[in-house]
Amino acid sequence: MQFTAQQIGILLNGNVDGNPDVTVNELAKIEEAGPGSLSFLANPKYEPYLYQTGASIVIISEDFIASAPVGPTLIRVKDPYSAFSVLLEKYNTLKLNKTGIEEPSFIHPTAKVGTEAYVGAFSYIGSNVVIGDNCKIYPQVYIGDNVKIGDNCTFFPGVKIYYDCKIGSNVVVHGGTVIGSDGFGFAPQADGSYNKISQIGNVIIEDDVEIGANTSIDRATMGSTIIRKGVKLDNLIQIAHNAEIGTNTVIAAQTGISGSSKIGEQCIVGGQVGVVGHITIARGSQIQAQSGINRSIEEEGKKWAGTPFSNYTNQLRAQVIFNRLPDLERRLDELEKKLQENLNKNS
Repeated sequence: MQFTAQQIGILLNGNVDGNPDVTVNELAKIEEAGPGSLSFLANPKYEPYLYQTGASIVIISEDFIASAPVGPTLIRVKDPYSAFSVLLEKYNTLKLNKTGIEEPSFIHPTAKVGTEAYVGAFSYIGSNVVIGDNCKIYPQVYIGDNVKIGDNCTFFPGVKIYYDCKIGSNVVVHGGTVIGSDGFGFAPQADGSYNKISQIGNVIIEDDVEIGANTSIDRATMGSTIIRKGVKLDNLIQIAHNAEIGTNTVIAAQTGISGSSKIGEQCIVGGQVGVVGHITIARGSQIQAQSGINRSIEEEGKKWAGTPFSNYTNQLRAQVIFNRLPDLERRLDELEKKLQENLNKNS
């Protein structure tokens, strides 16, 4: 993949300052770039690298004024960071733009796979599966019976999608993630053993969702576990049976959502958060990393932290007090000693 400065300038709606015919074939950080590389300068503290970089093209702000001679061709745009992110997306799209069906792979005769699809080697697509157009199914992906998948989805190597699950369009699932495994349902018996409760529901993932690597989303006992439109899930997240994650909510790694809990729209959940079962979290809630959510949150748009959780500001104050406890203990000991001495003098 090789592009000229002129082509990139047109794509980014920018102005070329230098040789419009210079070509690049890779993207790189400005401090590491060499000939044939395209980089960008957005943070002023990296400006010194502009005068020593080996990059062939650098994207800069349209109002940037150089303080020394510049070697690379410059492309001037309104927002260099946003412009470079556009290039990253284009580059990634081209790099992952595979089509065709590799062998060996298995596609059941009753399955329907849309146009411009890619099915990698050692993948399995079960009976009555429906897959939309322009989907990318990388090697060793398992798609169980009766699964329905929309258009423009990407499943990276090792993804497992159990039977009856439904996935919308523009969904990305990274390697090792399991969708639709059994919910954690066991009934305690009088003798101390546990009987498994069959999990006969499914998982529904709506449009524009991205799920990180090695995340598990359990199928519902009955009904559906639901991941709403625009949700972004990090790596190593556990979402239990019958949970619901609201539209455009973001959840960081190692968080666990217990069964039948409902996270509202546009929430931000930090890493290693634990959420108990059968509660609701209000729209726009922001939850600090390592918090323990042991009851419902009813106020919208608030920040929370701690285990058990409380108001974020109160947690900060409590942390200050906690850090002062050794000093407070010392002062209390001194006061007790002085009080005892006074009592002894007066006795």
